[in-house]
Amino acid sequence: MITDVLAEAKEKMHSAVEYAKNDFATVRTGRANPALFEKIMVEYYGTPTPLQQLASLQNPEARTLLITPYDKTALKEIEKAIVNFPNLGANPSNDGTIIRVTMPELTEDRRKEYVKIVRTKGEDAKIAIRNVRRKAKDDLDALNGEVSEDDIARGEKELDALTKANVDAVDEALKRKEAELLEV
Repeated sequence: MITDVLAEAKEKMHSAVEYAKNDFATVRTGRANPALFEKIMVEYYGTPTPLQQLASLQNPEARTLLITPYDKTALKEIEKAIVNFPNLGANPSNDGTIIRVTMPELTEDRRKEYVKIVRTKGEDAKIAIRNVRRKAKDDLDALNGEVSEDDIARGEKELDALTKANVDAVDEALKRKEAELLEV
């Protein structure tokens, strides 16, 4: 029973770490990266649709991204979604068949602003991990009559070690992203 609680907590904490890493990838650095466009939703025939389902993304140069829509009628909507996406600052231009997105250079102030955004996302991930820990601890406490107190204490120690490892993983990913953002 204790192993089930710990396995569930481990899985949920791992998911929180992976979500944080994916979230960090959506914050732009000086380079054009297809991951920046993952969360862009395009209004396609009245339905919000992820950009990856509507177009192929290619990265020919460091600051340029080519977006080739599968359906040419979606070109204007894709362009509008890119312009309206927050914290991207991209300048799309279309030639009737493809959209060329050029990412502007980041100013020092903008880089610091992005670092703050990333730190907030990192803190949210740590909060999610701690919430998983709290629920798992409650589940372990509920086993009090069925399992010995020593086993519960051992389970709590494992849970604490698991929590620390996952929080450290988020911190490490955060540190890498900050270094990438501040790199000129």
